[in-house]
Parts: sequence; C-alpha cells; structure tokens
Amino acid sequence: MDLRVLYEDNHIIVVVKPVNIPSQGDKTGDEDMLTIIKKYIKEKYNKPGDVYLGLVHRLDRPTGGVMVFAKTSKAASRLSEQVREKQIQKKYLCIVDGKLEKNEDTWKDYLLKNERNNMSRVVKENTKNAKEAILDYEVVKYNEEIDLSVVKVNLHTGRHHQIRVQFASRNHSLCGDQKYGTRGRGKQLALWAYSLSFIHPTKKERMEFENYPEMSGSWKILEEK
Repeated sequence: MDLRVLYEDNHIIVVVKPVNIPSQGDKTGDEDMLTIIKKYIKEKYNKPGDVYLGLVHRLDRPTGGVMVFAKTSKAASRLSEQVREKQIQKKYLCIVDGKLEKNEDTWKDYLLKNERNNMSRVVKENTKNAKEAILDYEVVKYNEEIDLSVVKVNLHTGRHHQIRVQFASRNHSLCGDQKYGTRGRGKQLALWAYSLSFIHPTKKERMEFENYPEMSGSWKILEEK
C-alpha cells in the first residue's frame, strides 16, 4: 500500500486511511495503519529497533479519510487530552438514502452498544449504559433520480457507529452499509472522514487537513451537476 502522507514533522504524522484497512491490529491479523506507518517511519529514517507511534483516534475499518498519529509520547498525551476535551474536530462526508426533511439540522440521541453483535441502536435517554450522541449535518446535494443525498456531518461526540446509527434510525441509512442499511445499495460504505482539525501538540497552533474520496463507486454522485 502506498501511504498518503498529508503532513509530517518530529511530533505528528497526518495520513489518509484507505477504506477496509483497520486503524490498529485486530483479530483478523490484516495489515493495519499503525503497522504500515511504523514501517514507513523505520524505512524513511533508517531507525533501529522499535518505532514509537501513538494511536490518537480511530476510524472504523470500512471508513476512509484523514487520521493523525503521534510520533512521540508527549504528542500522544497532548492529542489524547484534546480528544477528551473535544478540541479535535472531525467532519465526515456520507451518501444516504432518500431526501432529508431539513437541509441542515442537529440531532441528539442516546445510543446503546451491544457488545455481542458489535452494533449500536437508539434508545431512550434513561436507558442504562446509553451514551449521548450529537451531530449536525448539512445536505450538499440531492439526486432525485436515484433518491440519494450527499451530506456533510460534524460530529460533536464520537460514539460507536454514531453516524451510521443516527441516520439509519431516521430511515436514511448510508449507502453500502452492511450492518444498518435497508436498501443494500453498493457493497462499500459511503462514509469518508474528509476534515480533521486539532491543535499542534508543541506549536500550539490549530491545524486543519482535508481530503476527499476518489470519484468512484457511489462517490461518482459528487461529479454530477
């Protein structure tokens, strides 16, 4: 795999995660982003021994897009603190079934994760172990002929499968969503982390990176007028 590096210095590395590659190693044993980037650093800088690389946040396996990794423990600690303090801003692009009632809105739900099947669902606020999930969205375009909407999503909370669950619960499931989909359009989940913003761990200045998916598969809708 050719690693796409958007930015790199002594403390951090910002890359594009392709779809269907895990953020970190899992039970499948498939090559993951942590391993790939460690190899890249080891080879580029001819580093002996183990390479340190901190996982700051994750993207689900079928989701592609921008990720930041920490190259030092200090950077990992400071970026992880930003995650806890909700200072890291993540925005997503997705393609969903149907036409949304409003062109932009904020959704607040409570999600409960089922560990047995690795799925989440919307539940009532006072449900035990339920977590608050908030996002706002903006419709970029709607194609009436194929009844699909392209939507930009700003996450305020990072819950398990949050975007997929909140849209599916309102009958606007994501294209290619094998877990929560209702119409089975395509086999690849149409969800892409296109924007990532955070404060540099040592320079203390806010940085923002953007990357958009290749215009293939369901994403061809972006090229249409």
